[in-house]
Amino acid sequence: MKPLEGLVVLDFSQYLSGPSAALRLADLGARVIKIERPETGDSCRQLSLNNLLSDGDSVLFHTINRNKESYQADLKDSDDLIKVKKLIEQADVMIENFRPGTMGKLGLDYESVKRINPKIVYGSVTGYGKEGPWKGKPGQDLLIQSLSGLAWLNGNGDQPPVPFALAVVDLFTGAHLVQGILACLVRRGRTGIGGLVEVSLLESILDFQFEVLTTHLNDGGQLPVRSSVNNAHAYLGAPYGIYETADGYLALAMGSIIRVGELLECDALASFSDPKTWFTCRDEIKSILAAHLKTRTTQAWLGRLEPADYWCADVYTWDRLLEHEGFKTLNMIQEITRPGTPSLRMTRCPIRINGTRLESDKWAPRIGEDNESLDKEFLLSEVSH
Repeated sequence: MKPLEGLVVLDFSQYLSGPSAALRLADLGARVIKIERPETGDSCRQLSLNNLLSDGDSVLFHTINRNKESYQADLKDSDDLIKVKKLIEQADVMIENFRPGTMGKLGLDYESVKRINPKIVYGSVTGYGKEGPWKGKPGQDLLIQSLSGLAWLNGNGDQPPVPFALAVVDLFTGAHLVQGILACLVRRGRTGIGGLVEVSLLESILDFQFEVLTTHLNDGGQLPVRSSVNNAHAYLGAPYGIYETADGYLALAMGSIIRVGELLECDALASFSDPKTWFTCRDEIKSILAAHLKTRTTQAWLGRLEPADYWCADVYTWDRLLEHEGFKTLNMIQEITRPGTPSLRMTRCPIRINGTRLESDKWAPRIGEDNESLDKEFLLSEVSH
C-alpha cells in the first residue's frame, strides 16, 4: 500500500509547477483528478519539447500528467461549477496555479472552498506572491530565473547571463508545494484541521540560491564573480569545474590543489600551497589544469584520481549513461501506454518506500476521459441547482 492511498487530489493547475506537485502526490498513492477546461484542457498539452507529440498531446504533458484522471468542466458554467464544488466536498487536497484573484472570481479561492470543505488542504502557486508590484506579471520559468539573479551564476565570467536549460523554477516550486501539502496533511491527521499552502516561483528559486545569497548578505554585498575558466560555481575555488581531456571531459569537485597536482604529475600546481589562493588565483590554477588535462584521456586521469579517492567523474552523454550498468541497476525507466497508442518510455518517481520503487502504468488522460465514471462515483450527475 502506498502512503497516500485513499486521498483524493483535485488538480486545477496547468503547465509544470502545480501538475508536477500533483504528479508526486499521485506517485505516492493519491488519486489525482485533473480539472480541465473543455476542448483545450491544460495548456501544457500543446507545449511540446523538440516538437514531440503523442496522440495529439505533447510528450511533456504525458510525462508530467501520467497517473491522473481528467474531469472536463467549464468553471464559468453554473452547472459545471456546481459539480466541481460537489467534488471539492469529497476531496482531501486541491491545487491551483492561476494568477492571483482568478480563483476568487470563480468562487473557488481558499476561503470559499474552506466553507465547502473545512478539512481540505488547499495548495496555491503564484509567480511572485499575492502582493507587491510583480503580482500580476506572468509566472514563467525563464522570466523568473532572470529576475532572481540565478542567470549570473552560470557560464564563464566573460559570458552574458546564462539560464539553466531546465525548468528548475517550476520543478523546485512543485517540490516545495508537495512539502507544504504533506505537512498540512500530517497536521490534519492529528487535529482534523485543513490548511492553505502558498508557494511562489520567485520565493522557491530564491530558496534554491540560499547558500550563495547568504554569502552575499554577509560578505558586504559583493556580487558573484564567475570564474573565466571552466566555471561551475561562482563561490568555489579551483579545481571545481569540467575540463577537456584528450578524448572527452573530466569533472573535478572541491579538493586540494597540491594533492591533485601530485596525482596528475602537474608540477606547476605545487606553488599554490596556500589554500586561500585556490579561490583568489582560481583562474590561473584552472588554466594550468585545463592545459595539462588535455594531454591524456579521461580514463587515464580517472585511473590516477579514483584510487586516491579524489572527487572526480567522467562526463557522460545520455547514450553512454543509459547503457551503463550503474544506470540500469536503478530501473529508472518505466513504460506507459495510453490505450490505442504506442507506448512511451519515461522516468519513474525517484522515491522508494520500504525498498519498493514507486512505479505506475497509468497514462496521462485525454481531456474529460473520466467524466462519466466520476459523475457516477461522486454522484455528480444528481447535482442540480
